[in-house]
Amino acid sequence: MRNNRVLISGASVAGPALAFWLRRHGFSPTVVERAPELRDGGYAVDFRGASLQVLDRMGLLGAVEAAATRMGEVTYVDSDDRPLVVTPPTYQSGELEVLRGDLARILYDATKDDVEYVFGDSITGISEHGEGVSVTFAHAEPREFDLVIGADGLHSNVRSLVFGDESRFRHDLGYYVSIGTVPNHLGLDRTGRFYNEPNRTVGVYSAKDNTEAKALFWFGADRLDYDHRDVEQQRRIVEEAFRGTGWETSALLEAMREAPDFYFDSASQIKLDSYSRGRVALVGDAAYCAAPLSGMGTSLAIVGAYVLAGELAAADGDHTTAFGAYRDELRGFVDACQKLAVGNGKWFVPPTRAWLKFRNLTYRLLPYLPWRKLIEELPLKAGNAITLKPYAGVPA
Repeated sequence: MRNNRVLISGASVAGPALAFWLRRHGFSPTVVERAPELRDGGYAVDFRGASLQVLDRMGLLGAVEAAATRMGEVTYVDSDDRPLVVTPPTYQSGELEVLRGDLARILYDATKDDVEYVFGDSITGISEHGEGVSVTFAHAEPREFDLVIGADGLHSNVRSLVFGDESRFRHDLGYYVSIGTVPNHLGLDRTGRFYNEPNRTVGVYSAKDNTEAKALFWFGADRLDYDHRDVEQQRRIVEEAFRGTGWETSALLEAMREAPDFYFDSASQIKLDSYSRGRVALVGDAAYCAAPLSGMGTSLAIVGAYVLAGELAAADGDHTTAFGAYRDELRGFVDACQKLAVGNGKWFVPPTRAWLKFRNLTYRLLPYLPWRKLIEELPLKAGNAITLKPYAGVPA
């Protein structure tokens, strides 16, 4: 097979999933990850439609189901914690929901014996030549690879090195989100409680069999100027944005100061005409981030990894043919998933008190409305907006 040596940047979800399939197809993948070790914790991620088929073909569906959050209802409350409206599990959790850290661990455990992992390092240079790619690293000695794949998220280092500045491809939706692990001080039992003020959403839901909780903060804002690696600066942004917000906000902000997995970022999408340049390609959020408001980011990563590896195998390693087929297979699926996020913001983060009242009334009346299934059916339709090819050697 041609182009056997493949370097993957990123060991969260898309990277290990791609390494799994590449190894299955006979390639020799290496995964490099900036973090010093596998990152645990993180928020809940959802699976819908075709991504469940991929997990089944990987033989990992049972393991992911065993780690499922099994979340129940989410209750929206007022500042005195009185219930205003209750939403069913399917509105928030998709067909299957699992914590990102648990999923990353499952994928890592499924690949660690057959895939080379390099933690605590990152790519500093990519130079393509006729027969391959020369790669330099922050710490390790330079190495030669046949192909390089960026699976390194919204702020992809590989994309910046090869495709250009992030600002050319990033489309902000006007919202920011922060999530972290906190004590389950409300005693929630596989449920969540959310509170809204105009342009602000604060929430908390139980995790890890109710032994902990995840706090989340969403707010609307124009593009902010901050360092996406400066956690302390990000904490200050969140605390300032929610200063004076009612309900349990002060307690949750205080707990977030100790969160071991503090996360903050913009709700943004990545839009590219092509997911590859020469011998370098992108997968997952690095290529087609749909934004958390879509609920489809993990599905895109899992399906994208399956298709990219499958097309490389089908083309016998011919990257030009494979990368073109990868783009063509994914384009419709990407478009469907990204469309879900557009317009969702004002429902999850109502911009005004009038919108907040309208949202709550709509949710309250939804069980009696003829289009009540729409909230569940639209994400499922997007999740099934691709027919998976039966690549050689992969069980259907």
